[in-house]
Amino acid sequence: MKQLKYFSAFFMTIALLFSLGCASTSTQEGTGEYVDDSVITTKVKAAIFNEPTLKSAEINVETFKGVVQLSGFVKYKADMDKAVEVTRSVKGVKSIKNDMRSK
Repeated sequence: MKQLKYFSAFFMTIALLFSLGCASTSTQEGTGEYVDDSVITTKVKAAIFNEPTLKSAEINVETFKGVVQLSGFVKYKADMDKAVEVTRSVKGVKSIKNDMRSK
């Protein structure tokens, strides 16, 4: 199942690389940046999924120009801290915006 997720993410990344334009603006990413952000998002989601203390279905991950936004609901503040810690360990993450909330 994990291999299917990784294969799907890889295939979608390659498909997007060939289907999008290359120019970037201050509010819109270029193709290379979009692909990089997709890879970072996938890596962060995988890292959160592989962390047994976190419920990955309740944490949303979005990336824009290397800035990762975590949102959703967690049960404890310690879960928020752990998600930020796990995200920080992913290569390519420039900064983290924590918009998670406690239930």
